[in-house]
Amino acid sequence: MSVIYDRVALIGLGLIASSMWHAIQRAGVAREVTGYARSPETRAIAREIGLCDRVCDSAAEAATGADLVVLCVPVGAMGDVAAEIGPVLKPGATVSDVGSVKKAVIEAVAPHLPEGVHFVPAHPLAGTEHSGPRSGFAELFDNRWCLIVPQAGSDRAAVERLETFWQALGSHTDEMDADHHDLVLAVTSHAPHLIAYTMVGVADDLRRITDSEVIKYSAAGFRDFTRIAASDPTMWRDVFLNNKEATLEVLGRFTEELFALQRAIRTGDGDHLHAYFTRTRAIRRGIIEAGQDTDAPDFGRVKKA
Repeated sequence: MSVIYDRVALIGLGLIASSMWHAIQRAGVAREVTGYARSPETRAIAREIGLCDRVCDSAAEAATGADLVVLCVPVGAMGDVAAEIGPVLKPGATVSDVGSVKKAVIEAVAPHLPEGVHFVPAHPLAGTEHSGPRSGFAELFDNRWCLIVPQAGSDRAAVERLETFWQALGSHTDEMDADHHDLVLAVTSHAPHLIAYTMVGVADDLRRITDSEVIKYSAAGFRDFTRIAASDPTMWRDVFLNNKEATLEVLGRFTEELFALQRAIRTGDGDHLHAYFTRTRAIRRGIIEAGQDTDAPDFGRVKKA
């Protein structure tokens, strides 16, 4: 694979950024990768494990001279980071991100970027419940989707270059507008995470069940809930605060569906339950057939040996 960007800057060095570093190394699509994390401890770990060619002590230092700057920080911090790096961005550079929300990110970041810098938001649909610079692995993006979210008037060459970059990292790419992205992700990611957090919280509140019993007798369904609920709390706090309209709309529809199932259980309507479960089971099969999961329980959750 040929070089796509001479210098890439990764701002934030958690799971996604560290996986990007490994995938960039595997594909050979950048001559140099700089990195920055707000925490001195994280920067020290990154230097210790050889994450990035150069770990910098400020976001501005990392972004100086970069052809592509990727914001890999929580959504709520992106505006402040953009304000810091804006003055040092070189003309023609592309700024992107990996945030799970798009409309709020665009509103927070775009005003801080100078003329001549291309802002092309993106969202790789990949992750695990793990976080930090040690959690990354090159295969995280393989056969996953990365949604590219151009804005009106976006430079097509910059958009296509970023798509080529993500494809080189192993992803499929598609384009989507910001509002639609936020609604789709509210359905496929945000509401499910909130439900998982809630279910684990309910189990914790049931004092008739001791902590040891919840852990000892966890069945597969509850284990999956706890895996999702182990995700980074700062990231998910920011996601819900910055995608509240779409998430609340989806939760409203979820509540309506839940009430219908409650009524079917209460009235003994087995036909309704069977038909509903048959329809939803087919959706799961569709996900597997689309190559976005397998029957293996650990798909996409652990580093490959």
